Amino acid sequence: MKNREAGTTEHWVKTAKTLSEALPYMRQFAGETFVIKYGGHAMGEEALSKQFARDVILMKQVGINPIIVHGGGPQIGKMLDRLKISSSFVDGLRVTDAATVEIVEMVLCGSINKQIVTAINEEGGKAIGLSGKDANLITAKRVTRKAKDPDSNIENVLDLGFVGEPEYIDTTILDTLYESDIIPVIAPIGIGRNGETYNINADTVAGALAAALEACKLIILTDVSGVLDKDKNQISELTPKEAHKLVKNGTITGGMIPKIDTCVHAVENGCRAAHILDGRVEHVILIETFTSHGAGTMIVAD
Repeated sequence: MKNREAGTTEHWVKTAKTLSEALPYMRQFAGETFVIKYGGHAMGEEALSKQFARDVILMKQVGINPIIVHGGGPQIGKMLDRLKISSSFVDGLRVTDAATVEIVEMVLCGSINKQIVTAINEEGGKAIGLSGKDANLITAKRVTRKAKDPDSNIENVLDLGFVGEPEYIDTTILDTLYESDIIPVIAPIGIGRNGETYNINADTVAGALAAALEACKLIILTDVSGVLDKDKNQISELTPKEAHKLVKNGTITGGMIPKIDTCVHAVENGCRAAHILDGRVEHVILIETFTSHGAGTMIVAD
C-alpha cells in the first residue's frame, strides 16, 4: 500500500518529471550493452554500494544490458598483509608471484565478487559471478615492462610475475546471458594458454570487454570528477587525439593516464563512447545515462 502522507506534491511532481524526461534515453539505450568498471568509494561504502545495485537493476529493467567488472586492490592488500605476504608495484601493477596470484584469485573471485552479486540479488535483481576463466572468457598473456639501469643505461625487462593483459575475449557466455535477465559480475582474472592464472587490471578488462562486445558505453567509476584541465576545470568531452595531447603536455598525469588509455583503446576498437565518472556521486550512472546534463568526462572517437 502506498504511503500517501510522505513528501509533498511538489516533490512527487519533480520525481515524475524526472522519470518523464528519462523516457527518450530509455528508448535510445534499450537493447544496448554497457560495461561498467566498479571500484573506489562506490564499491567500498555501504550506502553507495546499495545505490549502485539498485541503479544497475533499473538499467536492466528498462532494457539495458549492464556488465560489471570489479576491482579489489585494497582488499587484496589487506589479505596479503594478514598472511604476511609482501608485494610491490611497478607502474601501478602489483608484482604477482605464484603465492600472490592464489590470494588475488581467492579475494577477487571469492569474497568481493560474491558481495556484489549478493547486493544486486538482495535489491531484487539477478546477478551471477564470473571470472575470465569461466567459459574461457579472457585468455591472457603476461605483461612486460622495461626499465633502464641508471648507471649503465642498459634497458632491462622487468618480471611482474603473473600479471596479465587480455589477449583474446570469447564473448560466448556474455552473448548467452544477454538474452536473459541475469547481470554478469566479472572478476578480472584471466587464463593463459597453458592454464596459468593471471591477475589483470580491472580497467583494462573492462575496456577489452567493451571493445570486444562493441558496447554502447564503457563506464569507469573512479574517485575523481573526471578529466581536469590545467585550471582544474572538468572537461566534459574528449577525442582520442585531444586526450593524447593532454597526456603529452602534462595536463593528464598519474593514475588518470591508464584510465584514459583504456577509454581510448575501447572507442578506437568498437565501443561507441567511454565515460570516466565520479563514483562518490549518488546515482552518477543514472545521471549520465538518463539526463541531458550527463556527468564526468566522455571520450568519443575522432
